Amino acid sequence: MIGRSEEYAKMFQLEGQLWWYRSLHERVFMTLQGAFGRRRDIRILDAGCGTGGMLDFLRRQGYTHLRGIDGSADAVAFCHERGFPVTFINLTNLADFEPETQYDAIICNDVFCYFTETDLPPLLSALADRLKPRGILVSNNNAFKAFEGQHDIAVGIRRRFVLADFEQLMPQAGLQIQHATYWSFLLSPLILLMRQWQRLQLRLGWQKPEEAQSDVYLPVAWLNETLYRIAQTEQKLLRRTPFGSSLFIIVDSH
Repeated sequence: MIGRSEEYAKMFQLEGQLWWYRSLHERVFMTLQGAFGRRRDIRILDAGCGTGGMLDFLRRQGYTHLRGIDGSADAVAFCHERGFPVTFINLTNLADFEPETQYDAIICNDVFCYFTETDLPPLLSALADRLKPRGILVSNNNAFKAFEGQHDIAVGIRRRFVLADFEQLMPQAGLQIQHATYWSFLLSPLILLMRQWQRLQLRLGWQKPEEAQSDVYLPVAWLNETLYRIAQTEQKLLRRTPFGSSLFIIVDSH
């Protein structure tokens, strides 16, 4: 999404409110609690932290050692507005960035979709090198080509994933998957219908690719809260689901 200033501005404004971000932030928080209990002194790196919404959420939960890096100058500027000393760095150069520093947990949400098949394995290896023993990598990813739509065009997504992709990639980087689930399963028919409609509009020429809009917008309050409650219920009741627009994985080192 680098270079799309208007999308970063929307993200900065809506991360704390939009149902999808709220659900993802809580999913990461529950993962950290499951791995480290009540500890709030663990070292956390958000690699590809965007405008800092995840970091801000974790800070409000009491975590004290938070670090962020991102390859977008726009994103880094918004993080600085939140008071985070985030470092501007292209993640393809992560191997050379503070190689001696390791973390208990690394978060890398919706980042891998911007990397080519050639660039992604070295990034995973660099992330693995930054994990402490018993550390975890937490990653959310765009899933299933069926969910492609205007959002992908608007934010520059290169690819979508299925679990089999990471089952192949992670061992090559010295990592193993602890847990994986697709999510927004309960909402997937609605999301799929919306994305299929978007694709039809593009095919028929009713919508121009250069005018594509992302899904980062705030619905009316009642709908936003309803969508959030549905996603929250899914997370509580269904530990693993077979389908959804996102793939959430928890990984540790061998």
